[in-house]
Amino acid sequence: MSQTIKLKKGFDINLVGKAEKKVTEIEQPETFAIKPTDFVAISRPKLLVKEGDNIKAGTPLFFDKLAEDIMYTAPVSGEVAEIRRGEKRKLLEVKILADKKLEYESFKKLSVSDIVKMTREEAAAQLLKSGVWPNIIQRPYGVVADPATSPKSVFISGFDSHPLAPDMNLLIDGQDQYFQAGIDVLRKFTSGEIHLSINNNDEISQVFAHAKNVRLHKIAGPHPAGNVGIQIAHIDPINKGDIVWTVHPIGVTQIGKLFLEGIYDASKVVALTGSEVRNPQYIRTYTGACFSKLLSGQLNGGHSRFISGNVLTGESVGPDGYLGFYDNQVTVIPEGDKEEFLGWILPSSKKISFHRSFGLSILKSRKKEYKVNTNTHGEKRGFVMSGAFEQVMPMDVLPTYLFKAIIAQDYDEMEALGIYELIEEDVALCEFIDVSKNDLQQILREGIELIRNS
Repeated sequence: MSQTIKLKKGFDINLVGKAEKKVTEIEQPETFAIKPTDFVAISRPKLLVKEGDNIKAGTPLFFDKLAEDIMYTAPVSGEVAEIRRGEKRKLLEVKILADKKLEYESFKKLSVSDIVKMTREEAAAQLLKSGVWPNIIQRPYGVVADPATSPKSVFISGFDSHPLAPDMNLLIDGQDQYFQAGIDVLRKFTSGEIHLSINNNDEISQVFAHAKNVRLHKIAGPHPAGNVGIQIAHIDPINKGDIVWTVHPIGVTQIGKLFLEGIYDASKVVALTGSEVRNPQYIRTYTGACFSKLLSGQLNGGHSRFISGNVLTGESVGPDGYLGFYDNQVTVIPEGDKEEFLGWILPSSKKISFHRSFGLSILKSRKKEYKVNTNTHGEKRGFVMSGAFEQVMPMDVLPTYLFKAIIAQDYDEMEALGIYELIEEDVALCEFIDVSKNDLQQILREGIELIRNS
């Protein structure tokens, strides 16, 4: 039985460059990379390989000294080509020169009935050593889940409402048996519900429609309706002391494939999006793929920003950067490095604004697609009490007061104002509409770390 949740608060950002709904097979990049920085809260990564080592997909590359059971493994087989470090020898990425034909580490292969009989301890052991465990994120804090904990529930968001977000139905097409096996494995870790949310306005994927042992929810409304944090807040809110796990549908299928096939399969369908991509489309590749190959012959030219993920929460990695562990989208937009005559004062119908701050913005259609760049149209300034944040955050949270409590390092106020329910993506829309141009996602993370380490 499903329920429908209707959200009124939020704001859809319609941009030029949505991927055409077809998957193109491409020649795979020569190099792939895994970045410890993709995993929040890894503070002391310990390398397990060195340059020149030959590895397989699923070979452990590093682990965090503060969580030694969780392995971070190679997405492809090949040779460790480079170990790149930054200041104070901080580990930035492990680069792999990939084989043309991949080889896989072998893990225990189980039948569907074996998965049902499997114990939690057996499931955890395989997930931890294979590199699949980091797909499981723990709330509060938005960190890789602690295997010693038991969540009160597990949440899976079956759609993404970010700008130019990929179609989830296309990403998991044909993965029915693996998705169900992943659900069956996750059942080992909670006595509560596994919640699966879908977009009420889209056709439901057969993968989701046929899923068993889940509680289905239909969500209607503008972005951030697809954020799993928003769904948690309306279905099973997090209070102090509660633990909830979240898993992306791609992560669920990787879990299922690990047990049914006995391999760590890091393959995924990725959307190439943005106004600077000639033919926005879906391509099939692997976690950690190099952008230069994915976007070869696809760029319009000019000075662009290359983002792993979406324009609100993604990471700028450059034209030779690598696809993030959790990302299923590449976005390329123009850099906003040119001054505009009269800036925001000049009347225009070509710029998107929540505040309708441009002279002709009242005439704009909500369905119109806009071409944006990275210009913030203003400098940082003191917090302006506009009340706008509350209009785009469909949660029982007072964001302006929360941000001020974080800056003041007022722990009691942070807890009272709902910091346990939030991670960066939940306030990204606030950052987009913020007339004060503050780095609200960074401010929130600083507050989360203060609470987590207190």
